[in-house]
Amino acid sequence: MRLRKLGSSDLEVSEISLGSWLTYSGGVSRERAKACVAAAFEAGINFIDTANVYGRGAAETLLGEVLAGQDRSSYVLATKVYFPMSDTDRGLSADQIHKQIDASLERLQTDYVDLYQCHRYDQDTPLQETMGALTELVRAGKARHIGFSEWPAQQIEASLALPQTARWVSSQPQYSMLWRSPEAEVIPLCERERISQIVWSPLAQGVLTGKYLPGQPAPPDSRAANESMSGFIGRLTEDRVLQAVQRLKPVAEHAGLSMPQLALAWVLRQPNVASAIVGASRPEQVHANASASGIVLSPETLAAVDRALGDVVVR
Repeated sequence: MRLRKLGSSDLEVSEISLGSWLTYSGGVSRERAKACVAAAFEAGINFIDTANVYGRGAAETLLGEVLAGQDRSSYVLATKVYFPMSDTDRGLSADQIHKQIDASLERLQTDYVDLYQCHRYDQDTPLQETMGALTELVRAGKARHIGFSEWPAQQIEASLALPQTARWVSSQPQYSMLWRSPEAEVIPLCERERISQIVWSPLAQGVLTGKYLPGQPAPPDSRAANESMSGFIGRLTEDRVLQAVQRLKPVAEHAGLSMPQLALAWVLRQPNVASAIVGASRPEQVHANASASGIVLSPETLAAVDRALGDVVVR
């Protein structure tokens, strides 16, 4: 497993990281989740990403229990704040940031997180208030570094212009062969400002593994067939998208790669990407995804990917 530096921070994170969005918030059993975390450590993954809203605290609680026996310095832990935790608790006000970090630390059974991320931009809270509260967390040692997820470039620039506030080290956008929107503005801006990408859904919620076939029902053990985990898969399972993904199979075979390896190596070809977050419901999935670290795709393979996907790519 190769490591990459996370922005301007002193953190080095594994190229493949373990996420907990749909899986460890109730999608899989505690024992299965525990086995997946163990497999991640075995594979050299040192970076684990979660959020307070995943299962309304369930994912953080589970990870806190599973990680309790690990040396705290052996892994990089990230969580997030913004989405509703109750009818009255949501957003990025100073009160919420302080309240939610304390609750997250308690669930995670740790004194600090390595990375605390704003899960979305809060239109209802002054940016200065949000950045001031995040800076206080860093100074208090509750968060070593800060990041954001899915912030528009204009808001990123505005936050960077504020004086005497903690600096972002990471951005967490959706990014994959099928979803390339960050390439237009966010990645160029972050490159200039020494902010790394930690990308979510690099396998397009499993679609880029090639297991979903056009015109056929989803495999019974897949995310799309699981009621608790299929709510966001949407257009990714449209026939035109699945047909394009099937055209990637000979591309992967010609390169001597599996479909997940091809998809993960594709996002990691981007120097500004520090890590690709993958979910896993089985330990063997963790090892299969981890094997993508260090793979370099040839220009011919990259061109073949573009030809195969054609106009289904969102840019």
